[in-house]
Parts: sequence; structure tokens; C-alpha cells
Amino acid sequence: MKQEVKIFDNTNEISENIASMLIDLSKTKSEKSIHIALSGGSTPKDIFNYLTVNYGKDLIDPRFNFWWGDERCVSPNDDESNYFWANKLWLSPCGVKPQNIHRVMGENRPAEEAARYAFQIDTLLKKNLEIPQFDLVLLGLGDDGHTASIFPSQMELLKSEKLCEVAAHPISGQKRVTFTGKLINNSKTIVFISTGENKALKIHQIIDLRDKSLPATHINPINGKLIWIIDNEAAQKLEKR
Repeated sequence: MKQEVKIFDNTNEISENIASMLIDLSKTKSEKSIHIALSGGSTPKDIFNYLTVNYGKDLIDPRFNFWWGDERCVSPNDDESNYFWANKLWLSPCGVKPQNIHRVMGENRPAEEAARYAFQIDTLLKKNLEIPQFDLVLLGLGDDGHTASIFPSQMELLKSEKLCEVAAHPISGQKRVTFTGKLINNSKTIVFISTGENKALKIHQIIDLRDKSLPATHINPINGKLIWIIDNEAAQKLEKR
């Protein structure tokens, strides 16, 4: 596994790095479609806003197709919807065509929606090792070490043979649709984005100690790259590299 850790001073610098990745993807001439999975959370909101303000439509390749690594089972207009914020802050203002936005329909029945979303992914993406392959997957990191909606109490989702599963938040019980470990780990490039001092210990446990009790430790691309993009506060417990 190729793993790289990039440490930045602030979210603006992180956003610039994400912009560079998207520009590099747009230089890929051999692909008719480029598939990108987005994440939710406060830091992605800042990134989406930054990309809109500083790059606008110039950053959006018409081949880009946007997906979500996980989504809460809520309506698309709900403040808790990952799609809602990405679309409001970035995709819609920058003119991404509706047919290139593939949202999880959180208003549907969770099990049926997980199956529908998996079928759509299986239909539209190219395969590697007979599994759909994303060009870029952006992931967040929870305080408990979860990523996408794969929580420590549901580690079986890492090994599921399905592409998408229904998860439940361990405290609220809220249902979510999530990519499984099988789908995530088949991606060409996986990027963890994490900021803040409250993430420092978990990042140390994942990167340095390889703590197998944490779901994020099990994100190991089969043939792709794994990149950690973090700020100084999140990096403060890392061993010197």
C-alpha cells in the first residue's frame, strides 16, 4: 500500500491541495467519465466553499461524476444531508449538470436505497478486479475512528460482499447508507481529510500504531494510493516521519 501524509497549516491550504488533485484528474485524457465520491462534515463544507469562491466553474471538468461515500437517511433538503451541503456550496453554484450528480436518496427506505445505489455504481463505473472503481474517494474521520458510516460497532461492513450497506449511528440509531470496505479499497486514490486537535490521537493510532479496532485503519487500497491530508493540530501526535 502506498501511503502519503500531507500536513498543512490551515483549511485553505488543504483546499488548494484538493483543487490540485481535481486539476490533475481533469488532465486524464483516457477516461470518458471520472468518478469522485465526496464526504460530509464541517471541513468539507469549508473546502466546498473555498473551491467555489476561488475556482468556480473552472475547476469542474464535464466528465466529473459526483457520488457520496455515505449519507444519512434524510431528505435532500435536510441540513444533515451530505448531498445538501455539497450541492449548495459547490456543485450547484459551479454548474455541475444534474445528470453528473448521483446522490443517495435518503428519503427512500434504507435497504432498498442501498441496493439501488449499489446497482447504479455497478452500472456506471468501470471495473477493476470485477469491482467498480472510483477515481477519487474523499473520506472523513470520526472521533471514534469511523469513516464513511462504518462504525467500530459495525466492523462487518468492512468485509461485506455488497457495495453499499445500511449502517446505524451507534448513539442515535439514525440509519445511513454507506460504501463498504470492498468498494472503498478498490479505488484508485483514497484521501482522508481531517483537521483539529480532537483527531490527533486517533490519527496516531491509525497511521503509527495500525490499531485494528478502528475502522479507518482497514482502509487500504488494493492497487491505489492512500493520502492523508491533515492540519498541524491533527498531526501533533504523529511520530516524526
